[in-house]
Amino acid sequence: MERAKLGELIEGGVLLTSRALGAGWARVLLFRRLRSEGWTQVRSGAWAEPGRNVDLAMQLKATQLVNPQLVVSHRSAARLWRIEILNTDTRAQQLPELEFIDPELSFRQAVAGVRVRRIPLAETEVVQRSGLRVTDVPRTLADLLRAGPRDDALVAVESALGYRNVGGVRRAPLTAPAALSVALEAPFRGAARARRWLGLADRHTGSPAETVARLHMLDAGLRPETQVELQVPGGGRRFLDFLFRKEGLAVEIEGYAYHGTREAHRRDVTRFNQILQCPEVRTLLRYTAEVVFHHPAQILQEIQATLAA
Repeated sequence: MERAKLGELIEGGVLLTSRALGAGWARVLLFRRLRSEGWTQVRSGAWAEPGRNVDLAMQLKATQLVNPQLVVSHRSAARLWRIEILNTDTRAQQLPELEFIDPELSFRQAVAGVRVRRIPLAETEVVQRSGLRVTDVPRTLADLLRAGPRDDALVAVESALGYRNVGGVRRAPLTAPAALSVALEAPFRGAARARRWLGLADRHTGSPAETVARLHMLDAGLRPETQVELQVPGGGRRFLDFLFRKEGLAVEIEGYAYHGTREAHRRDVTRFNQILQCPEVRTLLRYTAEVVFHHPAQILQEIQATLAA
């Protein structure tokens, strides 16, 4: 039997061992060739061609080629859709767990770094993205809401509902609340709780840190206005993350990134000075994302003390 060239057997940069063996390659010769040419084993039975970066998409592709019934879902699907997810653990960001749904309810293997949920999935909820079979946006968010935890799920929901800069790219809203409500109608475990959580979503929230800060405030009985538009001296306008209008307290949440330039720093100083000149604002509190994620009690105590004063 004449064996095919390895290049002819590649799909999406991935070569399956089973495909090469079926095309006439002897196992010993195949593995010798793969190692000598610098192929990377992504997982058992799947190899990335030389020069390929074994990133998330490559790992998902390899897993799906080995197990064609699996559909990329949950946090893995969110990443492919450019939906922000809550993850403050650096190592977890580097080595994310691969998540799939098995709609055939038959997958029983234990694969390191892979989580498979055996739950029903309609074919209408599956789309092609980046060469992969992936749950569509409403189903992805519905799965995250049903799985929890709450803050993680709502970070993803609010990211998908609004305009966001993700990975340096400006991204338009991906879905609408009505579509999520429909996706949550299925009588799956956690659906009732998920619908309650969806009622907490604010499509105008601007970042994961703002989502988490707002939820902490809600839990503490604090209900500020969000994304409040103010007219500033000179006729311009600014948007506040949070405003307690009666007490004149504004709260701003800042992202991880250092602005990096003198001009950017100057613009920030000017912006905050303008906010403090608005008649609606008498006090301004500013917090970094790091404080929001790791020291929420500090924020709540300072806000409550300022409101009381």
